[in-house]
Amino acid sequence: MRTKTELVAEYLETVWNRGRTDLAADYPAEDLAQHNPNPPDGRAALVEFIDGTRAQLPGMRFTVERTVAEADLVAAHSHFAPEPGARGVAVVDIFRVAEGLIVEHWDVSEAVPDATASGREVV
Repeated sequence: MRTKTELVAEYLETVWNRGRTDLAADYPAEDLAQHNPNPPDGRAALVEFIDGTRAQLPGMRFTVERTVAEADLVAAHSHFAPEPGARGVAVVDIFRVAEGLIVEHWDVSEAVPDATASGREVV
């Protein structure tokens, strides 16, 4: 059986990056509670949102930099690029997992700047 962090990493790679929304039933629960203001609750609404996003951004990709798990929560820190070579956005998604499925989702994001005061990358 896969771990919670494996579930989240596979979800981001399979459903978001590869666009395999036909496999969505393996990842988010049917009644997924969404705290992102854009998609409504539920797996079906999420599938529509992902398909629409991928239609507009066919080269989009989440690159997971790190994951952290505690109890029923998994946080994934990713770099989202809308197209290859784009500076993109640093994203932290927090997923609550129950019975092997993602049942709740929160996220925050920040545009990756050209430069930082420290000289380090944001992601």
